[in-house]
Formats: sequence, structure tokens, C-alpha cells
Amino acid sequence: MPTLSAFFESARLPVMTEVAHALIRTLNDESASNAQVEAILAKDPALTANLLRMANSAQFGLSRQVLSLGHAISLVGMSRIRSLALSTSIKVAFPVVAGLDRTVFWKFSMACAAYAQWLAGGVGLDPQQAWLAGMMLRLGELLIGQRLPESLAQIEVAPNQAEVRWQREQRLLGFDEGQVTAVLARHWNFPQAIVIGLQSASDPMAARPFDALAGVVHLAALLADRPDPDPDAVGDLPVSVINALKLDRLWMVSRFPSPQTLVDVTGL
Repeated sequence: MPTLSAFFESARLPVMTEVAHALIRTLNDESASNAQVEAILAKDPALTANLLRMANSAQFGLSRQVLSLGHAISLVGMSRIRSLALSTSIKVAFPVVAGLDRTVFWKFSMACAAYAQWLAGGVGLDPQQAWLAGMMLRLGELLIGQRLPESLAQIEVAPNQAEVRWQREQRLLGFDEGQVTAVLARHWNFPQAIVIGLQSASDPMAARPFDALAGVVHLAALLADRPDPDPDAVGDLPVSVINALKLDRLWMVSRFPSPQTLVDVTGL
């Protein structure tokens, strides 16, 4: 059974563009401005065009057409545009992995991101940081698929919901996808808060001290697995994690987001 360090010794790490690396550096800079992020994004015309297409899609429901990158940032928000740009760059950086349905994979990732963002609002965490952590959670499985395709085949046997996947990964490898993604996030210089959150996301109650972002991403992944989640899904979530996060169940039920309000840009 390989250790996590041995796994990375021969793993082919995805290469991020310089634009993506520059965006990541702004995540660690609280003084980053709209103009700074716009200047970074403007260096990649293809990414800019994709972002404008996203902003003008029905998913965002904006009342006016978005005509420029600066306009998109002002209407959608700098943090959200930056997160969408990073998610697009990350998707491009990862090749297709045999044995994994790419569409299903990214739909899960986007749903996990959206639920993490929503839950962050009830905990007082940075919503966009939670969005990014949720979107990135499962990236480690792509590296597992590249490095150990025979293990991926066993991991992906149905049913393969998040909790089942994490248990199989731990049994087969001794580590899980979130822990792999945490190493990758550290390699890419993502904020330490995201690295820690990913590291403990599969079993947040085992972490000492308890990490709120890990708890949020854990719950988000469980919700992302459900085909049509509704407020009743709150009753199926682990009580221990909800209590540790000090989440208000009434808030969770009354503010539960409908699938139509979750932004899904996987097809754009």
C-alpha cells in the first residue's frame, strides 16, 4: 500500500497556467482589487471569453447583458469571477481519466461547491473560499485514476457516493481523494485554510482541532450526491458535524437552496 508521499513521487501533477497562479496569489492577498483581478484575467482572452459566456448564461439570471470583463466583475463580484476562472483553469489542467464519467464528476464538483458556499453563510466562513474547496475536493480522485487506474476501477464500483468512495480509498490506498487534493492545493500555493479543510473533509470529526471548512465541505459532498436534494435532506446529514459547526437546523431547512438556484457551469 503506497504512502501519500510515495504516491506523489511518481504522480504527474497538472500544470496550472501563469494566469491561474496569479489568481491564486490574490487569494492570499486581502487587498486584491477588482482592477488587479481584471488585469490578470485580461491576459487570457480565451478564459475571458468563457467567463463572459458564463456571466451571460441563464444560470446567473442577470437583468442586463454583460459586455466586458470589468462589467462582469462589477455585476457578479470579483471573488465569484475569480473562483469561476480558477475552476475553469483547473478543469482544463486535468486530462480525461479512463473509467471516470467526466460530466458526472464535474457536476458533483460544482454541486459540492455550491452547497459549500451556502453552508459557509450559516457558519460565518468566507463563501468563495468554501466554494473553491468544495469544487476541488474530488480532484484527488483524478490523480488516483492517472497513477493507479486499477484502484480507480474498484473505487468507482456502484454505489460510489462520497462516503463509500472515501472508505474504499482509505482501505485500498491508506488515504483519500481529499487528502490527495490537499497536497495538490499546497503545491499550487492555495491558502492554508483550503489545504487544511481538504485534508480533513472526509472525516472532519477526527481532526483536532475541528476545522469548520472541513465540516462544511463534508456536508456539501453528502448533499451533492443526492439527485434532487430538498430540505428533508438536512435530516439525513450527520448530527455530530452539524453540531460541531453550530449550524441552526431551522436556518438550514428554511434557507435550503433549490437546484435551480445553484450555478452549474459544467456545460459552458
